[in-house]
Amino acid sequence: MDAIEVANLAKHYGSVKAVDGLTFTVAKGEFFGLLGPNGAGKTTTIRMLTGLTKPSSGTARVAGHYCTREALAVKQRIGVVSEVSNLYNEMSAWDNLMFIAELYGVNKPTRTDRAKELLETFQLYDRRNDHLLGYSKGMKRRVRIAAALLHRPEVLFLDEPTSGLDVQSSRLIRSIIRQLNREAVTIFLTTHYIDEADQLCDRVAIIRQGKIVVEGSPEKLKSSLQAEHAVEVAVDKDASGLQIFLESRPCVKEVTKRGDKYEIRTSDPSVTIEEVAQFARSNDLKIVRLNTKEPSLEDVFVKHTGLDAVQVERMESLRVVKNGGQLG
Repeated sequence: MDAIEVANLAKHYGSVKAVDGLTFTVAKGEFFGLLGPNGAGKTTTIRMLTGLTKPSSGTARVAGHYCTREALAVKQRIGVVSEVSNLYNEMSAWDNLMFIAELYGVNKPTRTDRAKELLETFQLYDRRNDHLLGYSKGMKRRVRIAAALLHRPEVLFLDEPTSGLDVQSSRLIRSIIRQLNREAVTIFLTTHYIDEADQLCDRVAIIRQGKIVVEGSPEKLKSSLQAEHAVEVAVDKDASGLQIFLESRPCVKEVTKRGDKYEIRTSDPSVTIEEVAQFARSNDLKIVRLNTKEPSLEDVFVKHTGLDAVQVERMESLRVVKNGGQLG
């Protein structure tokens, strides 16, 4: 039996189809990622799978139980780190974990040992008696993940777990959830960091306007774009004419300027490199960087959503500002 089984799952808000007939499975022990721009339906999907939102139609089973009519059984077997915090800022990290473990029915000796183990793993044990009010955003996020693991869930749902965090906190969280997956915990991840999904996930699905548009392993999805190549070039001074020149070449599909570099999508990289060299010689330019790039998971994302990672992160930043600086 799969850890997650979804069939024709949909959620409508009036005429708006937030999720539109999703069908997929996640195997036991798999690290599965759901990618998509904000508003695509990622969080709504997690809310339905964790029993927080009732579907308009379709079915979903998690850990062998139906998410609607067996919601309690599902919640006993899953851990959830969502955008909305279930922690109390006026309490210490230790007291938060004790309280949440008690709600799950974990006996006192077990919850004491488990809380100590988790706080040490998340490098927070020395601060265990401090109120969360004095914790940084990254520290609070680590406590929230620890809280979701107290009852040893079979499936862990992570909704943007590293969003808005510093590099150190993000790396620690990724390392820990990677180790959890090695220990056979099934992980369902949503993230707008494409590289994060590429590093962590066994399989990803890209969702757009409530529908899955493509799914597969990161390597399989990247290999589907092998016919598309990219050449990255930088020159020693301003060369606005370079982009105009390249866009006129028959084998060039697209030219994007990123900082001081030009990324060129081309059907024939060898011809494109020669044309760049000719343009540089003719215009007294020195090429300071030139390399070819293999298709990335971001390229797959762009192809199927029309948005690149920079645009997605910008949308996320706007959402944070709109929500008063809170990521949840």
